[in-house]
Amino acid sequence: MSQEYRTGREGEEFTYRGHTLEELQDLELDEVAELLPARKRRSIKRGLSVEKQKLLEEAREKDEQETANAPIRTHLRDMPVLPEFVGLTFEVYNGQSFERVRVEPEMIGHYLGEFQLTRTSVEHGQAGIGATRSSKFVPLK
Repeated sequence: MSQEYRTGREGEEFTYRGHTLEELQDLELDEVAELLPARKRRSIKRGLSVEKQKLLEEAREKDEQETANAPIRTHLRDMPVLPEFVGLTFEVYNGQSFERVRVEPEMIGHYLGEFQLTRTSVEHGQAGIGATRSSKFVPLK
């Protein structure tokens, strides 16, 4: 990839558990699984579902085409972020709509759904007339 990724420190190259991004992208899926946290490692070791395999193949095809402009749409919020996904854009479903998530190196080892929230913050307005028992006695003007 032509893009350069850095960690929080200026001038340092991104590493994940002692491996650079290029090294991680050259590893096989089983070798990458050994570096991931336990829950993600277990899901890969037990075998990815048909839907997850399809998403992985689609991401590999996008990477080969070098046309990462069109995002990959998915409902799979529980798909672990793999080094092959870095630089790609996904549209992750949040229960209402598809929202864009651009995968950065720091996202490796997390789930896609962690970067697209399903709940929004609620801001309550003022109570209207009839909302409470005491509001009956509030004059209109």
